[in-house]
Amino acid sequence: MKHSNQNDWMSSIKEKFKEFPNLYYGLVDLISPVYPDKKYKKLLNSLSENSEVINLGSGARKLSQSVINVDISPYENVNVVADIFALPFPDNSIDGIINITVLEHISNPNTAVNEIYRVLKPNGLVFSVVPFTLGYHASPHDYTRWTRSGVEELFSDFDIIEIGITGGPTSSFLWIFQEWLATLLSFNIPFLYRFLLLLFMLLTFPLKFLDFILNRYESATNIASNFYFFGKKRI
Repeated sequence: MKHSNQNDWMSSIKEKFKEFPNLYYGLVDLISPVYPDKKYKKLLNSLSENSEVINLGSGARKLSQSVINVDISPYENVNVVADIFALPFPDNSIDGIINITVLEHISNPNTAVNEIYRVLKPNGLVFSVVPFTLGYHASPHDYTRWTRSGVEELFSDFDIIEIGITGGPTSSFLWIFQEWLATLLSFNIPFLYRFLLLLFMLLTFPLKFLDFILNRYESATNIASNFYFFGKKRI
């Protein structure tokens, strides 16, 4: 079944820029509405240098030279092309798995989490980021959002080391505000909407760095942009 996607234009732009990974991810970190937190380093810092770690759904981004990139598309920097539902790794073989804002884009995230559990070694580590209050962002589809308790349920087979927010309340606000302004002022003209959305991204992105402070507030979890789960495989 073909899914309709009102933001195909944005996906097309992203795919073009992904041919230049350093430029693309530099722009994402800078002008996207989401604060660029690097909390995945919690996992890397918890493992030895010779540990086998994969970035599942990596795209073209290289988090570290020691991390194996796994993605369904053969982007630059992808080491293994594979389906997230059928990873080409034996049971109990991987020390750590990083998975950042991928699970919302697949139709059955529970199956993917089960696959993560399968390939991790006993006490192996997982670091995953999922959205809570982000707006629609297809890549090529967008299915699901999670509350904090929803994150706990999704990873209920793992022992929790830490759950927190990455991309906080300002990131949530900016995403919605930019979309709202572009929608309001476009008068339902698609080209004008696209132009205005990009314009408002460029004008307002510096505000997201307020999340450097606000992410520390307890109430920030009520409208967090993303939650992260850092845990280990229960044995």
